[in-house]
Amino acid sequence: MIDLLNIAAALITIALGAIGWLSPRTAASALDLQPAGSTMGLSELRASAGGLFVALGLGAILIGAPLAYLMLGLAYAGAALGRATSLVIDRPPLAKALFYFAVEAVLALWLILANL
Repeated sequence: MIDLLNIAAALITIALGAIGWLSPRTAASALDLQPAGSTMGLSELRASAGGLFVALGLGAILIGAPLAYLMLGLAYAGAALGRATSLVIDRPPLAKALFYFAVEAVLALWLILANL
């Protein structure tokens, strides 16, 4: 059961990353980001919200070891920490930011606790 949930979490990671990588305008819209007159924003989304997460998810599946899934969980923990900081300091739209925080925190908790 743990293996199936680990793989599901990695596949979710790959799917979300694929959106950022292959359709950065869709990712930008979902994240309330707006172009700043340059295509560097799209480049950043393809890299940091896209290819990075595709590689993390694929790497975890290919390595298949609990430590790989633990590292994926730590990446989500970092994202949740950044999101929580933003909730306090930046005050983004509450419902949307809490939803993203919840997804990141749940994936982080599962992947870390199940693979320690």
